[in-house]
Amino acid sequence: MGNACCCCTDSAASDPVHTGTTNSYAGTSSKFTSFSQDKSSLEISNGSTPSGTTHRPHSISTSIASLKAFSYNDLKAATRNFRPESFLGEGGFGIVYKGYVDEHTLVPSRPGQGMAIAIKKLKLEGVQGHREWLAEVHYLGALHHPNLVKLIGFCAEDCNRLLVYEYMPRGSLENHLFRKGRHIATMPWETRMRIAVGAAKGLAFLHVAERQVIYRDFKASNILLDNQYNAKLSDFGLAKDGPMGDDTHVSTRIMGTYGYAAPEYLATGHLSARSDVYSFGVVLLEILTGLKTVDNNRPSGEEKLVDWAKPCLDNKRQMKSQNRGPPWKRSWIPLNSCRVLGRGRCKIHG
Repeated sequence: MGNACCCCTDSAASDPVHTGTTNSYAGTSSKFTSFSQDKSSLEISNGSTPSGTTHRPHSISTSIASLKAFSYNDLKAATRNFRPESFLGEGGFGIVYKGYVDEHTLVPSRPGQGMAIAIKKLKLEGVQGHREWLAEVHYLGALHHPNLVKLIGFCAEDCNRLLVYEYMPRGSLENHLFRKGRHIATMPWETRMRIAVGAAKGLAFLHVAERQVIYRDFKASNILLDNQYNAKLSDFGLAKDGPMGDDTHVSTRIMGTYGYAAPEYLATGHLSARSDVYSFGVVLLEILTGLKTVDNNRPSGEEKLVDWAKPCLDNKRQMKSQNRGPPWKRSWIPLNSCRVLGRGRCKIHG
């Protein structure tokens, strides 16, 4: 199936918080040595998981048992040699393409025929990308839920690292909230709330799993939407196993996206499910207000959405929606809605 490709090991340096958004199909830290296309040899050295813990509910070989091992030539054919017309987006992990395969056999098919898939291709020079690629295989290969994006297969042939997902035709929540254009209409409140509930269900599934998983990168760009606007969490490159036994948190290098990461995690490196809940609260504010989590054009001290929202929650005011579109499509959000949602699902007040 191809020769193994040796990869770099983890460094001791701290990873910075991500300051930009990554592509929604793109991606934990781990020490690993080599891969090959053979499923049996796709392993992590030293018995550690992609999150750096030694206790795990399953091994990499278990994770990939249900995944399709694609050849690189198959994925080239599915995307017409990764032509520009197949391009979907680009993130820190690499470039994402749209391709087509037969729904039953998963062999490449002609464009527009068969089943659409999203193919994420690792940038060869990205060491962190190798770690995130492995984390995606580890978690999405074993975790299955209606509100998690489905990982169909992978390619680990020579030095090529690719992941194959179900295609999400509506793109990301971020696109619908902030990148409106001719082809993206203002999203109705009913749809927004359904997306919020779906994303919450996916997050809750991770937190109550037999072996808790902390997502660590919950943000609007990682919430993908199918044709019916059902929300699915994607990009598990930063996911980490949660604490065990009586432990309340795990200590980890600080990673994530600025504006979404919980302040106590940024200050201490202590990670728990509550860190994800804080990030959920930030996304909920984005959904409610139509404002970005970080905007340097806002007044000093209000650049972060959480800081902007605090006075609205404290002073019994209504929060005006900033959603673009005709005036008759704009609306006001009752303060009580924000307060209930904020206290019930977000960690707005320290």
